[in-house]
Amino acid sequence: MKFVIDTHCHTLASGHAYSTVMEIAREANNKGLEIVAITDHGPAMQGAPNIWHILNQKVIPEAIYGVQILRGVEANIMDFDGNLDIIDEHLAKLDIVIASLHEACIESGGEEKNTNAIIKAMENKNVDIIAHPGNPAFPIDYERVVKKAKETGTLIEINNSSFVSSRHGSLNNCIEIARLCKEYEVMITVGSDSHIAFDVGRFDKAIEVLMTIDMPDHLIMNFSSERLVKFLELKGKKRFSSITPIV
Repeated sequence: MKFVIDTHCHTLASGHAYSTVMEIAREANNKGLEIVAITDHGPAMQGAPNIWHILNQKVIPEAIYGVQILRGVEANIMDFDGNLDIIDEHLAKLDIVIASLHEACIESGGEEKNTNAIIKAMENKNVDIIAHPGNPAFPIDYERVVKKAKETGTLIEINNSSFVSSRHGSLNNCIEIARLCKEYEVMITVGSDSHIAFDVGRFDKAIEVLMTIDMPDHLIMNFSSERLVKFLELKGKKRFSSITPIV
């Protein structure tokens, strides 16, 4: 499996991560990645950057060390109606938007309410990815979420960090989610969820999940920069309406 994209990386701006944008880009280049997404936590997370920091990512070059940089965010789902901690006007200015449930921002409401929160978040046209949906702290109806992802054109993330350093107990949940994505032909993306540069492009445990269910290559976003660019273009991301070729 040849991965050329990491769609989930945190810089020290997240408050509990330890690397800079340049360090992340350099490590991505070292590992042969072509695209890396900077997705620091939304402002509702303790220690996270404020909205002006997130929006000012416009000053970050589109490419560093030969790696394309997506200026994004991991927005927090704040309630069971799927509202996020960043308004749509601001989300629309970013290259890529992840939405996720975090214990620091919302308490689990049980399977029905948690599922509704994610489904409603996916109805937001600015949301591109649902992160770590296999988190056992937030039980959900996996089939409903996967079907909604297909309907809305949202990527489902297989999060490598969930098997290494956080959200313990995610493995079997993620295997089931991946199996359903395969069954319903739903695109997935693998994110390192790196909180230090050394973990950028680390997908070892996620690969094991994908191999377990024999996930077909055409459903894995990370294998093609052109595929991701086309996806973001179709999602209406302003930067990619007239993007220059990736070199």
